[in-house]
Amino acid sequence: MSSERKQNIVAIDGPAGAGKSTVAKLVAERLKYFYIDTGAMYRALTLKAIKEGIDFKDEKALVKISHSADIQLKRDKEGNLKVFLDGKEVTKSIRDREVNQHISLLSKIKGVRKNMVARQREMGRKGRVVLEGRDIGTVVFPRARYKFYLDANFSERVARRHREFISLGKKISLAEVKRDLLRRDRSDKLRKVAPLKKAPDAVYIDTTCLSIEEVVERILDCIRGDLRKR
Repeated sequence: MSSERKQNIVAIDGPAGAGKSTVAKLVAERLKYFYIDTGAMYRALTLKAIKEGIDFKDEKALVKISHSADIQLKRDKEGNLKVFLDGKEVTKSIRDREVNQHISLLSKIKGVRKNMVARQREMGRKGRVVLEGRDIGTVVFPRARYKFYLDANFSERVARRHREFISLGKKISLAEVKRDLLRRDRSDKLRKVAPLKKAPDAVYIDTTCLSIEEVVERILDCIRGDLRKR
């Protein structure tokens, strides 16, 4: 861990619906870094547990699959991130509502997070990566060179998540999205293992009234400013 400060790692954290994924993809594209969606990794693992009929109260079984599951993130020819689980693409499947409803149950388990963090650190150890999630700047890479915490007011985050579901062709009401997001926020912030919180040295960005491009530019301005000082 002693060499992390010298690595070009961009850590982006924040709650669901704050715009992390879209922003992180664009930042990575502009910097020509590799984008790592840690949330997608937990989603893929949740999908595996659902498909295998594992009881989400069975922590031992969930830790076991977190060690054995083959989860890979790859770019297609257009540069889009594709998620593979045990050799099969699951990019769209991991966004199903059933996954949303169970991911918090899995992600709060200490053994699961230990295995997933080890994978994420291995993927990012060479630097030149942008990682987004909920504990990147606090747990996964606490000494990352660049840290950002994206946030937005609750109603805006609900609206964004609802639009995301609609764009994926999924029928869900705004009220259902609100309930799911409330449950996810509560679980993320109150869990004992790696709770969602802003790293002390992270740059806070309220994205409520900002466009995606404006958020991306704010992040890039911070990084460019640091590079000019070196």
